[in-house]
Amino acid sequence: MAATVSVAATARLHLGFLDMNGGLGRKFGGLGLSLDAPATRLTLARAEENSVEGPESARGAQLLARAQAALAPGAAHALTIHEAIPAHSGFGSGTQLALAIAAALRRLEDLPHDSAADAALMSRGARSGLGAGLFVTGGVVVDGGRGPGTLTPPVIARSAFPEAWRVLLICDPTCVGLHGADEREAFVALPPSSAAESGELCRLVLMQALPALAERDLAAFGAAVARIQEIVGDYFAPKQGGRRFTSAKVEAAVGRLSREGATGGGQTSWGPTGFAFVESEAAAREMVARIEAEARAEGLAISIHKGLNSGARIDAVYAQVASR
Repeated sequence: MAATVSVAATARLHLGFLDMNGGLGRKFGGLGLSLDAPATRLTLARAEENSVEGPESARGAQLLARAQAALAPGAAHALTIHEAIPAHSGFGSGTQLALAIAAALRRLEDLPHDSAADAALMSRGARSGLGAGLFVTGGVVVDGGRGPGTLTPPVIARSAFPEAWRVLLICDPTCVGLHGADEREAFVALPPSSAAESGELCRLVLMQALPALAERDLAAFGAAVARIQEIVGDYFAPKQGGRRFTSAKVEAAVGRLSREGATGGGQTSWGPTGFAFVESEAAAREMVARIEAEARAEGLAISIHKGLNSGARIDAVYAQVASR
């Protein structure tokens, strides 16, 4: 059995829900992308009593206790969180932390890996299966939404994100995305979307975004994401101050990126982080050089990222038996 296990799980972008109507018996569904950063990195080892250190330690302690109760009852562990994805920024931080802890515990206790079961166990994936799917595969995935008997929404499609393309992120540190009880209330309060809107969203994914990824067509992919963001942004606007974006500053910055030649601009999940896509590292650097001063003056941070086409990294260290 392993002596220690380390897990690195990276952020994801939630590019939009597909069906807020539910008329076919399933609801939500979504399109998501893994990024190369930011990341959650942690190490788990056996111990005489539980201990948790590092960022998000309070949250980590609760998640560890939940995982232990189901996967290793009566055992104690030392959890060190070396780095954590920023919370409530639209990156899926809670899901990645939960899945990383559960995966580390499974590996430490020599149990089979099962991220879909872990998402249900850790009360993640109530509306989206993207976090669990991307934890395993990376890339771009589509989840099939939640039906009457669904535990974790299943991944129904997966594509690699082109290596040359880049993602520009715009972050507003003064805002946080809707979460917790406020998020749950928002989903209860918002009425079902129209069947026509859901139909358009699904068509955009199946007949534009995914084929564009297969053919490395950034213009078509960006156009699909931009339209998805318009529809989803308008649906959630009543819970975002009447806007498509949580942060008006981020919305303005994403608009500037689009005018400068980026494509597919939008907000991940409830934000406040915005994003846009460009065709290369060189194009990304040139665009950042043009808008970075203005962004900083507004208190925003802009960064360049790659898509990540692999899942979480799980590394085990095994104790060595001294030779005689």
